[in-house]
Amino acid sequence: MVSKMVISVLQGKREVSCHGLELLLLLTSDPVSSQVVVGVQLEPVGVAKSSEALSLACLIGTLLRIRVTKAQGPRKRNGNSLSLGKVKSRKPRWAVRASEMSKKTFNPIRAIVDTMKVEPNPNKPMISLSLGDPTVFGNLPTDDEVIQAVKEALDSGNYNGYAPSVGYQSCRQVVAAYYSCPEAPLEAQDVILTSGCSQAIELALAVLANPGQNILVPRPGFSLYKTLALSMGIEVKFYNLLPEKSWEIDLKHLESLVDAKTACLIVNNPSNPCGSVFSKSHLQKILAVASRQCVPILADEIYGDMVFAECKYEPIATLSTNVPILSCGGLAKRWLVPGWRMGWILVNDRRDIFGNEIRDGLVSLSQRILGPCTIVQGALEHIIHRTPPEFYHNTLSFLKSNADLCYAALSAVSGLQPVRPSGAMYLMVGIEMEHFPKFENDVEFTKQLISEQSVFCLPASCFEYPNFFRVVLTVPEEMMVEACSRIQEFCERHYQGNEGAQDLECDK
Repeated sequence: MVSKMVISVLQGKREVSCHGLELLLLLTSDPVSSQVVVGVQLEPVGVAKSSEALSLACLIGTLLRIRVTKAQGPRKRNGNSLSLGKVKSRKPRWAVRASEMSKKTFNPIRAIVDTMKVEPNPNKPMISLSLGDPTVFGNLPTDDEVIQAVKEALDSGNYNGYAPSVGYQSCRQVVAAYYSCPEAPLEAQDVILTSGCSQAIELALAVLANPGQNILVPRPGFSLYKTLALSMGIEVKFYNLLPEKSWEIDLKHLESLVDAKTACLIVNNPSNPCGSVFSKSHLQKILAVASRQCVPILADEIYGDMVFAECKYEPIATLSTNVPILSCGGLAKRWLVPGWRMGWILVNDRRDIFGNEIRDGLVSLSQRILGPCTIVQGALEHIIHRTPPEFYHNTLSFLKSNADLCYAALSAVSGLQPVRPSGAMYLMVGIEMEHFPKFENDVEFTKQLISEQSVFCLPASCFEYPNFFRVVLTVPEEMMVEACSRIQEFCERHYQGNEGAQDLECDK
């Protein structure tokens, strides 16, 4: 079967013009050799122009990566055109390349950590304070009721098939009822179940932003926002958080970043990596900026309700009267089961600004992977309703104890400036780099910490915030005590006061 492709180069015209010569380039498939055949038709007839036609065909063939040669044998006339005959390309060769999307996908954490090829101190067991997975050390198991709920769902045999891509209607209703309140009412149609909170964030970004638009992202902030956005061709603009104000948003800086191409504002509360929790008044100020600029909010609230006793968590949607919000959450952190991959998007839109379009878009996007695990969906109602309050209380008490321990220990270390957390599972520590002249930056500092003390903390460059490092608070208490002791020993060894720093400057 012969197929034709017209090469158009002049504003949609079918012909290519060269020195007054009009020609038509045809590509056909040779059924015998499976090679591409190039033919050139001249209009009007002009044998004298055949060399020019062949030259132009060769030029176009080069652009198409097709080798063009003049065919042997007589020329054939067909109406008013003269064909130069068949010319064959080179033999096809494999040329499989990675997609542009894959090339644009970039994980800042992996890019930095993979360069930290260093052996820990063989005389000290490794203590990793880097991974935000509460299950790593086995000291924070989920509740027995959660496990039992999954067993019952599995034994029922009712959840072995495909579910709707947005999740079972009954499960969506369970989530809607759990989070609904008079200030932010929800129904089943306002809930999209996803494969973890990460997919919830991905779908929310994909439905709100187009390639070429930009999103506003916290700095420091969770690296996945940047990874997803860049892979979609979306620009990332970072707004600053202020460590001296317990990581509140620099609202003036935030608003200065908004332009006509801003698609959404990401608000992460409670925060990874900061462990901060925004007050009600601060959330209202954030909403005021979004309202003035008519920018929707993507709220990453996976650590919602994981706040310490002295603080109160306010879902941002409960404070909004007009700003539309996509709130992302899931089971991973509060129920301590990140591997179960159960997340959700809550569509909060009291003024119907999203309308049906955003909801329909989320449904369409969810159909790419056909939803989260059906077994966990089947267990969802019992997980939410049967988990005893003591489980949540005990988890938070443990995290608060470790946070207080770590903050107190590192506050006493010269050259370090920890910022007290109020929730989540993390604590950020500032490094006064001028007192550690041996190290150029936080990456070098944390790399040497591994080498000398076998303690691994993520450098905050992973979160776009140099000269800090992040501590994960989920390790057993005795490991936290030991890790802090080793960090203190490391800093005491490398710290140089003002006199040492001045002497070093004079030596240069």
